[in-house]
Amino acid sequence: MKNRLALTTVFVAFTVFLFWFVSIRQSLLFLVGIGLGAVLAGARFGFTTGWRDLIERRDASGVFAQLFLLAVAAAFSMPLLASFPSELSAALGPPSISLLVGALVFGGAMQIADGCGSGTLYKAGLGIPLNMAILPVFALGSFLGSVNLGWWLELGHVQPVGLVEEVGLSAAMGLTYLGLIIFALGAWWWSKTSSVSRSLFNKTLLIGAVLIALLAVLNLVIAGQPWGVVYGFGLWAAKIAQAGHLFDPAANAFWSQPVNATALQQSVFLDLTSITNIGILAGALWIFSRNKTGKANKLSGKQWVVGIIAGFLLGYSSRLAFGCNVGAMVSGISTGSVHGWIWVVMAFLGSLIGVRIRRYFGF
Repeated sequence: MKNRLALTTVFVAFTVFLFWFVSIRQSLLFLVGIGLGAVLAGARFGFTTGWRDLIERRDASGVFAQLFLLAVAAAFSMPLLASFPSELSAALGPPSISLLVGALVFGGAMQIADGCGSGTLYKAGLGIPLNMAILPVFALGSFLGSVNLGWWLELGHVQPVGLVEEVGLSAAMGLTYLGLIIFALGAWWWSKTSSVSRSLFNKTLLIGAVLIALLAVLNLVIAGQPWGVVYGFGLWAAKIAQAGHLFDPAANAFWSQPVNATALQQSVFLDLTSITNIGILAGALWIFSRNKTGKANKLSGKQWVVGIIAGFLLGYSSRLAFGCNVGAMVSGISTGSVHGWIWVVMAFLGSLIGVRIRRYFGF
């Protein structure tokens, strides 16, 4: 109880600090982040775990919850984007070689590391040792991925495609829900191959899905852009590299872009993604203070090395793929980006490989 009170006091103080010295928007986004972290940790809403349960146990309840999340988020996000095209932006990414490779590698690495972008954040907030160790190498990988992104895009890419803008609101929503239905039928069919009968619906995960979807929409309205995770990681590492004179942002295709160059120069508290990430850590930490998660499984030295390498690959590949399960899948699909659908297919193929590697190393 004392720990929770102390944490609540710190969070309130930081919210007031942001409100007074930074901006109202950043203070609100911090609160949204706390909500996301608390729901993710409280419901144990794992994108990675949901996919692994489907692959290994033929349990589709986690995937069904994610599809429900996407359905709810799209129901609000797409009409908002259509009504306020100048004020709000979709999570667009270009279909490209980098997207195909990045999503495939990310899908495998997240199974080995037992966490995607949001999963790494909230599990680090819960005090899980491997995810705490992965967080800095995830940031390093994301930064190096951004540095190399120009080269990857030269291998081949086309312009981003946003369904709301290209085909209109009604058609965009129709295509999105058709895609979600097809994925749901696929997950249901896969689950039917199991000899064990399991429910497709998990009440806790479904409640978590609704809350996460609404918080993601709130993030869109407040920030003017969809919920993301990966950019904040890369920015943190880029700031450290710049401070150490380890790279010249003006000579890099990604960091010389005006919006990224500005982010490097200004306080991290002004970055929209970073402040939400900090909130997710805080929300998960609050859940941890209320209900200790217990001791994590003890890992061998080999498992630690494999996990850390996977964490680095998470960061690098997520930058190439223009997002993780949050930025590419949740925000991409719910705001009508075609690259989000490509990401899901490639990441799931990667997960098929990743669960086998995870099993091989005894995680």
